[in-house]
Amino acid sequence: MSSNAPRHPIRDLRFFLTVPHACSYLEGHEATTLFLDPQESHGQGIYDSLALLGFRRSGRHLYRPHCEGCSACVSVRIPVDDFQPSRSQRRVARRNGDLTLIERPALFDAEHYALYERYIQVRHWDGDMFPPSREQYRTFLTLDEPYSRLLEFRLDERLIAVSAFDRLEHGLSAIYTFFDPDPDYDRRSLGTFAVLSLLNLAYREGLPHVYLGYWIRQCRKMAYKEAYRPLEALEGRHWRRLLPISTSP
Repeated sequence: MSSNAPRHPIRDLRFFLTVPHACSYLEGHEATTLFLDPQESHGQGIYDSLALLGFRRSGRHLYRPHCEGCSACVSVRIPVDDFQPSRSQRRVARRNGDLTLIERPALFDAEHYALYERYIQVRHWDGDMFPPSREQYRTFLTLDEPYSRLLEFRLDERLIAVSAFDRLEHGLSAIYTFFDPDPDYDRRSLGTFAVLSLLNLAYREGLPHVYLGYWIRQCRKMAYKEAYRPLEALEGRHWRRLLPISTSP
């Protein structure tokens, strides 16, 4: 069990709740989201403290689920030093050994947006982010803050994936990954490789955790998070090690 005491006081911050809306993950459920007031400071210290309490970032907003009568969304993170890659994850790492990784600030780039647009149109045409637009992309994934970063994955000169993540005092927070939907790249499992790359980066820099956001046991879209072991879940104000959830190799 890990302590979850924020280093910076948060009791005087202002928050607001959204009205109930259709849940994106569980059919027939309503969701309510707790947001930090946009007028509050989004400085590194505040963000670090709220991340320990299960908050995530989308654009300039820090939020977490706050649904009455439902606690299905569970914040999860990987303890970097204890991570044990599976056989399939080791194969993914080997298959992508020819890629070049470049870290950049999370600023708008036309090449990035073109890849994002194609990814949403092919992979998520039935989701909340369709149809994509430049404004939607800017609002979601660009932020002129030192902690907000993008990791490019290039095959020779060709951009084939981008992973948006945040640098926290106590780890790296995976925000979103998009990649070339061409079937020729399916064997690379670029989504998996993006998480493995963040784990490798955190290990090299001595950061203890990689945050994966919310896991929902009943949601198939979230099942990929079960593959990273060990996994810690936020329960109340403490992070506890989850027992193995599935038996995938």
